[in-house]
Amino acid sequence: MKKLVVLSGAGMSQESGIRTFRDSDGLWEEYNVSEVATPQAWAKNPELVMRFYNDRRKQLLESKPNAGHIGLVPLEKLFDVHIITQNIDDLHERAGSTHVLHLHGELKKARSTVDETLIYDIDGWELKFGDLCEKGSQLRPHIVWFGEAVPAIEEAMAIVQRADVFVVIGTSMNVYPAAGLINYVRKGVPIFLIDPKPVEVFTDVTVISEKAGKGVAILTKKLEKLL
Repeated sequence: MKKLVVLSGAGMSQESGIRTFRDSDGLWEEYNVSEVATPQAWAKNPELVMRFYNDRRKQLLESKPNAGHIGLVPLEKLFDVHIITQNIDDLHERAGSTHVLHLHGELKKARSTVDETLIYDIDGWELKFGDLCEKGSQLRPHIVWFGEAVPAIEEAMAIVQRADVFVVIGTSMNVYPAAGLINYVRKGVPIFLIDPKPVEVFTDVTVISEKAGKGVAILTKKLEKLL
C-alpha cells in the first residue's frame, strides 16, 4: 500500500470555524503574537496567555470536523495515510484519521513547566492557575510557542522521506520548520497543493485552488488514478 503523507495547516480547519492568525480577520488582528504565543509572554503575563488558550479551547469544543477532515478518512482504505498537522486542534482525530502527528502541540493538552515530558489531557475547556503536574509545578498549554524547538520535526521529516504521494492542505508554507518539509519529498513523488489562495512553492506541484472541503473531494478523484 502506497504511503500518502498530508501536511495540513490553518486553512484545513477554517471551514470548521477555527479562526486563523494570518487572515485579514485573524487572531493577529486582535493579539500580537509576542503577547500570547512566546515563552516571554508566559513569563510576563501568564494570565493573558492562559485566557487566550482557554478561549481557543472553548471554541474548539464547539467546532466539528469539516468535509476536508472527513474526506481524508476514506483514503485510509486506499493508502497508508499519515497526517502531519501544524494545527493544535483535534479535528483530524475526531473525523476518524488514525495517524496524526502534531508539530505545534495540542490545544486539549497541558504540560508541566518543569518537565516537558509530563503531558496531561485537559478535562473541558479551562486550564487554571493551581493546576499542577505530579512534581508540583504549574501546568502550561501544551503548545510549541514561537522561539521554542519543534520536538516532532525529525519524526515528520522521516515520514515525509517515505512518502509515495505528498499533499499540502491549507498552509501558507511560511512557518518554519514545517514549511521545509516539502524539501524532504523524494524526487519524482507526486505533490498536490490544496489552497484557494496562491502559495509560493519552489517545486513541481499539482495545484487545486479550492478550500479544504471541496479540494479534498477533487484530490480523491486524482489520487484514484494513481492506484
